[in-house]
Amino acid sequence: MKPLNKSILAINGLLSLGIASQQTAISAEKNNNKPNFIIIFCDDMGYGDLGVYGNPNIKTPNLDLMAFQGQKWTNFYVAAPVSTPSRAALLTGRLPVRTGMSSEKLRVLFPDSNGGLPPGEITLARLLKDHGYRTAAVGKWHLGHKSPYLPTDHGFESYFGIPYSNDMDKIEKTDYYTLAETERFQAYNVPLMRNDKIVERPADQRTITKRYTEEIIEKIKSYKKEPFFLYLAHSFPHIPLFRSPEFKDKSKAGIYGDVIEEIDWSVGQILETLKKEKLAEKTLVIFTSDNGPWLTYGTHGGSAGLLRGGKGGTFEGGMREPAIFWWPEKIKPGVITEIATTMDLLPTFCKLGNIPVPNDRTYDGYDISPVIFRTGPNPREVVLYYRDTEVFAIRKGAFKAHFITQPEYGSSQRTIHDPPLLYDLNTDPSEKHDIAAKHPEIIAEIKKVLEDHISTLVPVENQLEK
Repeated sequence: MKPLNKSILAINGLLSLGIASQQTAISAEKNNNKPNFIIIFCDDMGYGDLGVYGNPNIKTPNLDLMAFQGQKWTNFYVAAPVSTPSRAALLTGRLPVRTGMSSEKLRVLFPDSNGGLPPGEITLARLLKDHGYRTAAVGKWHLGHKSPYLPTDHGFESYFGIPYSNDMDKIEKTDYYTLAETERFQAYNVPLMRNDKIVERPADQRTITKRYTEEIIEKIKSYKKEPFFLYLAHSFPHIPLFRSPEFKDKSKAGIYGDVIEEIDWSVGQILETLKKEKLAEKTLVIFTSDNGPWLTYGTHGGSAGLLRGGKGGTFEGGMREPAIFWWPEKIKPGVITEIATTMDLLPTFCKLGNIPVPNDRTYDGYDISPVIFRTGPNPREVVLYYRDTEVFAIRKGAFKAHFITQPEYGSSQRTIHDPPLLYDLNTDPSEKHDIAAKHPEIIAEIKKVLEDHISTLVPVENQLEK
């Protein structure tokens, strides 16, 4: 009987191996059908900084072609007009006020900050990784430079980049302009990290865009047989500005133009790699920025084009961003004038990857795939303009009401508007003509939106004030 038992066990073992192999094959097939995602996120780029968005002097042929082959979005927003809360919102699909990532005292995290994106938050990277995706973050993080707040604590398999803004850790008193024009990168003792270790300090920012690009290309090639999510958060065009030798004095628009043109080159390298690796038709690439241009830095800052205001404020120039979606053979090219935000990317990616969105928390993003594919109506009608922990303005459809206005930087003087200022952003995107007196009914509708939103807020621990 013993030999018979051994035979039966052997047969059962082979059957089990066969079933396991079949299950692995099915799992692999499911993964192969999942799209790849790449987000390219700039720092302080203005609505008017790209050729395809109207800049007359900065040459951006790769981004222009990306928009021509894909979709140029003209009403795309971030959740905050400064870095840390904006980035938290993109990766969580939630307003920063819900995650403790906004503050009235400190608008962003600093090198001496002890907080960061809470471990209990579920990032886009974590959701995708838990469902078979390879993940990597490259570039600026700014959501906590210590564990348990690092990218590798939040669903990214690897991280390579400067963990906060490139102007921090400044150790020389010389002004920003001189340091940039003389390429004195050593004046900023910012660390370059790989995973949780510092590998270079100070980071040589003259080559940082090039090195970020090389890192992303390496990840594309090494992950190409599996679905992947890559997050490239450029450190530029945040001041101080640096560029590789090949781009020095290349642009008609000075050093700022040089920096943008190198970012454009980077985009071209990434898209070309996807084509060479036969991944273009499997990969959705989205290019946008964390907030508007830093207007207080003269020619070292960007332009919001026809939009009013810039970084730090809640006029359109601070929170409406250039946004280009590229997915050859999958999305119909064109100009998209529908409203969307970076918070919509999490539920949209989950929909495209057939991943359930957790139901244990409030999300502020919507699945905008019907807009991307032009198969249905836009689920988003409202945009909330938060400055730190307060709602300063709300857009509902074409109309935007400002309850509070305040200069972006340099003044704490705020103006409370009663009735609110009201603009029709379809006919007046520059917010020049207040029409509040003509439309009290619209103001009443928007006030109700504010009232309903505030009722959903729950106090959380503030991470920026730790």
